[in-house]
Amino acid sequence: MQKTLPFDSATLQRILDEYPTPFYLYDEAGIRERMRDLVQAFSWNKGFRQYFAVKATPNPRIVSLLRDEGSGADCSSMAELVISERIGLEGESIMFTSNNTTAEEYKYALDLGAIINLDHPNLIDTLLAAGDMPKTISFRYNPGPERTGNAIIGNPQEAKFGCTRKQLLEGYKRCQELGATHFGLHTMVVSNELGVQSLLDTAQMLFDLAILIKDELGIEIKFINLGGGIGVGYRPEDDEVNLADFGAGVHQLYEKVLVPAGLSPRIFMENGRTITGPFGFLISRVINQKQTYKDYVGVDACMSNLMRPGMYGAYHHITVMGKEGQSATKSVDVVGALCENNDKLAIDRQLPEVVVGDVLVIHDAGAHGHAMGFQYNGRLRCAELLLKPDGEVEQIRRAETLEDYFATVKF
Repeated sequence: MQKTLPFDSATLQRILDEYPTPFYLYDEAGIRERMRDLVQAFSWNKGFRQYFAVKATPNPRIVSLLRDEGSGADCSSMAELVISERIGLEGESIMFTSNNTTAEEYKYALDLGAIINLDHPNLIDTLLAAGDMPKTISFRYNPGPERTGNAIIGNPQEAKFGCTRKQLLEGYKRCQELGATHFGLHTMVVSNELGVQSLLDTAQMLFDLAILIKDELGIEIKFINLGGGIGVGYRPEDDEVNLADFGAGVHQLYEKVLVPAGLSPRIFMENGRTITGPFGFLISRVINQKQTYKDYVGVDACMSNLMRPGMYGAYHHITVMGKEGQSATKSVDVVGALCENNDKLAIDRQLPEVVVGDVLVIHDAGAHGHAMGFQYNGRLRCAELLLKPDGEVEQIRRAETLEDYFATVKF
């Protein structure tokens, strides 16, 4: 079974004539359409806002085009705050959700007017070291044994993120005493989730918690951030989340749970993976083949370009360009050049017969792909290209050079 591509062989060849492999190629039209579909799914909530998880694809050009579609930025580091600032986002257009945060980072976020989403009440003192208590404050909830999480984000009881219910209530009370007047609630329980019910369970949990906070503290939650976690159908047979169905399900819960309790919060989300993941492709060329106890296809990309298969055992579909219609005839491991045995982009993958020089398209790499790159063995980070709706290509990040690699050291 094959996955579709937003470009044909002729278009890719035109790009290859100008840019050497490996490189990332993003489909602008697909990213924009996915963002619009999400906004439409939650159009029933007039205050809805999507905050793009910058960590997924931290390229200013990508964040900018999502800004143009109405997205804010979900940031977790100083660099992500800087990206947001430099493309013109400020104030409540930025959600700063970090953990083990320094006062320096909080000061930068406060100066931008970002919404501060505290990981734990013990960070209140760190926040105060950076400035005054902001009028708007949010907390990240960890449900512990209430939920099971999933493979990527882990069991909530083992997760380093968020705080307990008791700590949450203590945090709101203290922030209110310190002058906060506008409160939000957040959690992130699952990642890369394809089951709508699991996502709806998160909404139910937060809606119930918002009522508890009102009953216990008299605090009205003004916005509820459902987190992200909407998955990508990495395998061709995977059924992706229907955004319209998900939005309708949250709407039904909202009317059933929150409205009778006198609450009408804005709904926020912080999706990254589902927005850019399916619309990014790692383009690599076959440079070597070898047969030992297995058959290996060596490519010029490696784990430092795409960590997910080596880190999580994640599946990324592969298309051999020009051989899309050919039957898969051989089981191979697709490997890179790192001195690491888990530098494998695919294991026991059925592919058509490939030869040195063939171009492989690695699908669904638009989120947590280039972003998780590293430089082990001195392997350099590759370029990022944007395929525009008119068919033109824009280089939005050049490939690193050896001069870049050695720029911070002295010989």
